[in-house]
Amino acid sequence: MILEIAQLDVKPGMEAEFEKGVAEAAPVFKRAKGCRGLSLQRSIEKPGRYRLFVEWDTLENHTVDFRGSEDFKEWRRLVGHCFQEPPYVEHTKPVNKWF
Repeated sequence: MILEIAQLDVKPGMEAEFEKGVAEAAPVFKRAKGCRGLSLQRSIEKPGRYRLFVEWDTLENHTVDFRGSEDFKEWRRLVGHCFQEPPYVEHTKPVNKWF
């Protein structure tokens, strides 16, 4: 399993619209090849900053399958106009879990 972590900084005043767009995009992710689920969290210290966590079966499910799809274009149509700057995205893999 691969965890995509996307840091998304949203233009001031567009937070509600962004959150609505992410909710509308949930089916886009649900039907994506290899997508296991997603969650969105909002920063307390920086309320315009969000982190989107998406679980993928493989790195390629995100970087090739999803990003090369029409669904990726739909995702960006729903939320891209809210971005203050391009998202910062990284991928992690499990090393250990204690709790």
